[in-house]
Amino acid sequence: MELMRWESDEGPVVVEVDSRDPGFRSVARRGEDGEIHEVEGRFESALNNVRGAAISALRTFRDRALDPDAIELEFGVKLSAVAGAVIARTAAEGHLTVKLTWSREAGSRQDGTGQAVQGE
Repeated sequence: MELMRWESDEGPVVVEVDSRDPGFRSVARRGEDGEIHEVEGRFESALNNVRGAAISALRTFRDRALDPDAIELEFGVKLSAVAGAVIARTAAEGHLTVKLTWSREAGSRQDGTGQAVQGE
């Protein structure tokens, strides 16, 4: 494992990564204890891939046919020097957990103001 540093709007972000990942390139001398590899680009830019996936998933699950009161998305994020942030896999599959919650009575829904409306 190696340490990589991205610059961000809030300061540097240091992340532990697998040095066998494609695109990993050492810019520090080998053999230094605790060496940190600088990554080109911003941390925020690296997260854009995952952000887009989250927005797309939320849009899908907010569909009126489902109409949940709450949506929770959970996925692991892996950082790569080349790809930025990607959804991490578990075993041989991508990892994405979706939890939809309904807390109102069956047959009722909420109008745009949050008030319960009986089924039509």
